[in-house]
Amino acid sequence: MAVPQLQLQDRLTRLSLAPTLGASLVNWQVKASGQALLRHSDQAALASATPRRLACYPLAPWSNRIGEGGFDCPDGWLALAPNTAHDPYPIHGSAWQQPWQVDHHSERRARLVLDSQLPFAYRATLDVQLDEGRLDLELQVTHLDPHARWHGLGLHPYFPRYPDTRLRAPAQQVWLAEPDRLPSRPAPIEQAWRFDTLHQLPATVIDHAFGGWAGDCTIEQPGAGYQLQCRANGAGHFLLFCPEGQDFFCFEPVSHPINAHHLPGRPGLRLLRHGEQVSLGFSLQYVALSQRRPR
Repeated sequence: MAVPQLQLQDRLTRLSLAPTLGASLVNWQVKASGQALLRHSDQAALASATPRRLACYPLAPWSNRIGEGGFDCPDGWLALAPNTAHDPYPIHGSAWQQPWQVDHHSERRARLVLDSQLPFAYRATLDVQLDEGRLDLELQVTHLDPHARWHGLGLHPYFPRYPDTRLRAPAQQVWLAEPDRLPSRPAPIEQAWRFDTLHQLPATVIDHAFGGWAGDCTIEQPGAGYQLQCRANGAGHFLLFCPEGQDFFCFEPVSHPINAHHLPGRPGLRLLRHGEQVSLGFSLQYVALSQRRPR
């Protein structure tokens, strides 16, 4: 069965969305050349019917993994079961595994909405807009459950990775993962993982959360001839996943580190009561390197 898609475009780029697949972005491309600005999704990726094969999807009401089978709330323990076959932990919340509804769609804008009861009641809204080569994503969640719950948000974009891909994303610390892939402590960032200036991605696997991030990020693809100048709000952390030998990497703006529900002080999480909201935004500006102004 064909996956329903929405099409957006501005003067420079075009974007396709799959609302029923967790509000996923499918392809974002330069109109003149077809150059993929997010990881390209082919028909096989669409047919897989999972956001994990597409270009980007929203994370709510938490990002990444939660250990210990759930987390504590003011009124007691909220139990969570694993939600994938490949991971022993509940991962990336529940919004990505549910169909969203289209609230608005025009040439350059779309608003997608999800009313969820899993694992508690909340409404998520994703606003998507194109404007002169800039992709704006704004994710907002309103807590609708009568009991207060901890919330965290994120976005999970996949980017093309080439031999000369470079990243700039200054951070102050890295959360080190234990053998169970859940971090327990922040640490200074080792040189190979420092992206204070544009730096090539490491050759070895990296799958860590970085904190003390002001929200600025640059992804440069010299061979492909472009740069993405990015800015996040509501995200004091990012997750960087660089699998070895793959043609993609993930740079995920998130509100909190992995397993924050069980870290001291629950860094980056918000305890929301009925009707309270939290939001996270990410803006990605396409710039052709031939047009970039010298600094």
